Amino acid sequence: MREIPVQTLSDAVRELYLTANYQIGADIESAVEQAEKKEASPIGQSVLCQLCENYKIAREESVAICQDTGMAILFIDVGQDVHFTGGDFEEAVQDGVRRAYRDGYLRKSIVNDPIFDRKNTVDNTPAVLHLRIVPGDRVHILAVAKGFGSENMSAVKMCTPSEGEAGVRDFIIETARKAGPNPCPPMIIGVGVGGSFETAALMAKRMTARPVGSRNPDPRYAKLEQDALNAINRLGIGPAGIGGTTTALAVNIDYAPTHIASMPVAVNICCHAARHAEGTI
Repeated sequence: MREIPVQTLSDAVRELYLTANYQIGADIESAVEQAEKKEASPIGQSVLCQLCENYKIAREESVAICQDTGMAILFIDVGQDVHFTGGDFEEAVQDGVRRAYRDGYLRKSIVNDPIFDRKNTVDNTPAVLHLRIVPGDRVHILAVAKGFGSENMSAVKMCTPSEGEAGVRDFIIETARKAGPNPCPPMIIGVGVGGSFETAALMAKRMTARPVGSRNPDPRYAKLEQDALNAINRLGIGPAGIGGTTTALAVNIDYAPTHIASMPVAVNICCHAARHAEGTI
């Protein structure tokens, strides 16, 4: 049994959120740079160039990539041979988020009640926490700072099995079309197919953090990803929604077994500022 002080967990969460908000992933930055070279619209090219400059300034000056510094969402895989000591696990995670948003001068965007009070909690907590117990004695943390201009454009559809591949592809494309300029394109589109209503959404959220340029190992799903991406980039929405051929950088699909009577599909849209960082304790 390996013992890990909860303070170590809290410190790791703090550092990951500072990194995520200041430093865009190399995969995303490279994809935007490549898109700039291929973009057919001169105005679209200019937007992509500005995005790259923004990434550079944020990284060099340790300032937020975007004013919406997101809702903190964490996927934590805890090794079954780990024992946490010195305090409460969840409170340590929340404290790490709290300190990151305070120390990093990051915008606090969370309200305490969704309908009535809507009072700001002042420290960007509570974070959303998803836990898995896995073999081993390590703890892996994926910290996502999810902006809600793009989150608001996401959708879930309980498809019937008869809709098949075409139904999934059409729903992905239609969700992107309806989103238009609202999610600050170019987008990264995470898709979850199968499971149940909630697991499809969780898969889709995780897929927004899959490296841009990677492919699903199943060639059928890899082809579906590419077909959907090509179709979305033919919509003409373009960078910042002002027209062009770069509406999305990636469509990342994951899938899971599901019930014989259904085929859940979740589409989680992320803007170009796909802020996430991961590490292992």
